[in-house]
Amino acid sequence: MTSPLTFAVLGPVRAWRGGSEIDLGTRQQRLILALLLARAGGAVSVAEFVDLLWESDPPPSAVNVVHRHVGVLRRRFEPGLPTREQGSVLVRDGAQYRLRLDGRSLDLLRFRHLAALAQSGSGEQAVELYRQALALWRDRCAAGLHTDGRSHPDFVAVDGERYAAVRAAADAALRAGCVHVVLPALRQAAAAEPLDEALQARLLLALAADGRRAEALAAFADIEHRLADELGIVPGPELRAARDSLLGHEAPTSAAERPAQLPGDHPYFTGRRDVLAAVEQLLAGEQRPTALVVDGMPGVGKTTFAVHLSHRLADRYPDGQLHADLRGFDATGAAMTPSEALRGFLWSLGVAPSAIPAELHAQAGLYRSILAERRMLILLDNCRDGDQIRHLLPGTGASLVIATSRRRITGVAGAHALHLNLLTDAEARELLTRRLGDVVAADPAAVGEIIVRCGRLPLALALVATRSVGRPGLSLPEVAGELAGADGRLAGFGDAYADLEAIFSWSYQALSPGAARLFRLLPLHPGADWSLDAAAALGGLTPRAARGLLAELGAQLLVQPGDGRWRMHDLLRAYAAELGEEHDGAAERDAAVERMYDFYELSAYAAHLLVLPQVPLPEPEPSVVAGRSFTDRDEAMAWFAAEQRVLTGIVARAGRRGRPGTAWRIALAMQNFFQDTAQFKQWAAVAGIGLAAVGDDLVARALLHRSLAGACYFLGDLDGGLSHLDRARKIFERLGLRTEQGHVENNIAEIRLEQGRYDEAIEHAGAAQTLFRAEGNERGATTALLAIARAQSWMGRHEPALGMFTQAQRQFEALGDLHGVGTTQAWLAHTYSMIDDLPHAMAGWRQAIGTFRGAGAAHHTAEVLVAVGDFHSGHGEPVRARQAWREALAELDGTDSPIARQIRDRLISR
Repeated sequence: MTSPLTFAVLGPVRAWRGGSEIDLGTRQQRLILALLLARAGGAVSVAEFVDLLWESDPPPSAVNVVHRHVGVLRRRFEPGLPTREQGSVLVRDGAQYRLRLDGRSLDLLRFRHLAALAQSGSGEQAVELYRQALALWRDRCAAGLHTDGRSHPDFVAVDGERYAAVRAAADAALRAGCVHVVLPALRQAAAAEPLDEALQARLLLALAADGRRAEALAAFADIEHRLADELGIVPGPELRAARDSLLGHEAPTSAAERPAQLPGDHPYFTGRRDVLAAVEQLLAGEQRPTALVVDGMPGVGKTTFAVHLSHRLADRYPDGQLHADLRGFDATGAAMTPSEALRGFLWSLGVAPSAIPAELHAQAGLYRSILAERRMLILLDNCRDGDQIRHLLPGTGASLVIATSRRRITGVAGAHALHLNLLTDAEARELLTRRLGDVVAADPAAVGEIIVRCGRLPLALALVATRSVGRPGLSLPEVAGELAGADGRLAGFGDAYADLEAIFSWSYQALSPGAARLFRLLPLHPGADWSLDAAAALGGLTPRAARGLLAELGAQLLVQPGDGRWRMHDLLRAYAAELGEEHDGAAERDAAVERMYDFYELSAYAAHLLVLPQVPLPEPEPSVVAGRSFTDRDEAMAWFAAEQRVLTGIVARAGRRGRPGTAWRIALAMQNFFQDTAQFKQWAAVAGIGLAAVGDDLVARALLHRSLAGACYFLGDLDGGLSHLDRARKIFERLGLRTEQGHVENNIAEIRLEQGRYDEAIEHAGAAQTLFRAEGNERGATTALLAIARAQSWMGRHEPALGMFTQAQRQFEALGDLHGVGTTQAWLAHTYSMIDDLPHAMAGWRQAIGTFRGAGAAHHTAEVLVAVGDFHSGHGEPVRARQAWREALAELDGTDSPIARQIRDRLISR
């Protein structure tokens, strides 16, 4: 008895005889079969085949070639069929051909049957039928056979049936309250047709119904940008209505999305009653401002006032507070960009990094959409100008921004300016009284002299009060006398600061020699704040010694906000810089900068080893200072996040200081941090700066091209990625570095996998295998085998793929590479899930979890558990899904990594 034939066209064209897949031959033969399958038993003329294969330029032998291809296909379907026999499967009907099919032999016919049943049904039963129908789709109709972005009208028509079924399934699921059943299929269809407004509208509604409103708003911002960018239009009524329904739906703000980021209120805040009263009047009026922008001269107390005001108003904004120091007047010139601030705010609001749009306008649109339904307080410190804060304003809604700036900011819609003058004499006396107590009233003349010397500037008064408290035997007349005899220098800030420099000098002269030296060196640090370890490196000190000196400075001249880092007021930084230029020689200052660069280079290398240990980087040169050490991956990632601006600044400057190695090594060390936090544009920018710094170092140049290829890959610029890889490959070939060539071939295979060009992926991964084996690099060869197995899996060749995954797992086990073992086990599980072999899939995932746990790789363990939870969620098992996600979160032990935030989002929204 002949085994039955089955065919698939809802994705790559495939055919089986019984359980064995049939080799369908050349691309032209597969195209012929694809059109026959798309007709689902209907006839196709020879002329149509000729147009399909050659379009407008067929060869003279075109008709004969078609007949030969048909003959080859017949004999593949019916082995042993005589040459001139037509058989019983692919038959000729005059000048036409057709396939004899029944409802069970073709996935397209099964899809149509299930969709028809679903359409005539209702409720959850109909939704389940739609799910079964859509599960038959693996890709576009006849995927992999299209050329130049064009597709045959029959294939397009079949794709249209899919999208119509997805829309109908979404509608049915929304009515039945079970959108999670069809959400995976809806996501895939929406990704395939990003400009289909009807699909995108249903995706927004489904995401919102599934508790993913932040993701829905991000999706709207993305489609809005695509429509404007690619078609030059705005969203239509259906898509706008879906967006409006999101904003009109009231839902409680989750704890994970209710940030509380205000710095602590100043315990000795005093005065400013007139400005506080003006704020109350403004907020009580009918035309409430969107933003209050506090301006005034440096040192006048803008930040202290804004923080105090924020705490006074916080109870009126129950959905939380956001805070960012925009560093608009930072001495390093590294002001925070609006995009950087928005990315931080969106993370804090529960938006996963992967869901944050890349473009500024889309980030701002998502931010405003989220705030439109909330009452939040946003504190923006040190704004440079209106352009820096314009995108950070909430637009409509009940939220409020409180911002500070040295300049009067005008031209920003909804913003109201609040100007801070110097303290009045009474306010200055009140400030000193609150800090020093009754002694102020006992000697009013001395207090008056101190106030005059301090110019009624809050910063100066606070410094004097702090030092006076630290010297209990010093009387107020003595304080006034010392101030009168002090000297300093702040000429760059104008005549208004002539007395302030005397205050600074008075505090500086009280420092121990070691603290004074560190004070003078700190302005050489390129960041707005710094860690204990960085200060130690800058001063050439042990961490213990640096801690003591920072504590001494912190009593008068530094601020420690509470996050373990230190910062200095801009006026004090300018004063310290002038002192350093006067008292410290160029050699000592240069040595301090060199030590600091060494510290960051060594620390970045150490952090990279934990973030992605299997990717080797050239080791930095030995140094007189030690780099930071890290206990685990999460700590390394947190360090990269805290030092990101410092590291990128060093990359930009190191080349100009004659340290190109520092520039490109740090750029390479940061690439996986950028990847894991979805900062792909920043990755490309930093790697580009590193590449410009490498000079004649060919190995470094090739490594940077490989890094840039990775950034291009994640930015969707696959052609750009291939271009960088081609340059890297040529350099490695010229240098005879076959191992590095192998890595490049593997990278090309990854891009070909992404493009769906699986045969080419296999070709490049095979070339990588050859190169690695020639070098005896078994780990690299096994990684290439893993890429080949993935290509086979995506092509539907599950049996050979499973065999390759098993082989790769054994080889990784022999190498003792637990990361490779766990990754392979996870892919085995994924492949089993694709063929609905659920016992083996679950067993594979359990093995991967056990392997990663044994390796102490909590991050990767969590990723597998998330995949298990997502699988259960997609199969309508919410209890098991939540159990897996909770287990994943427990693996991360309370960290706030991107994957932890994604898991919390799942647990909160479902």
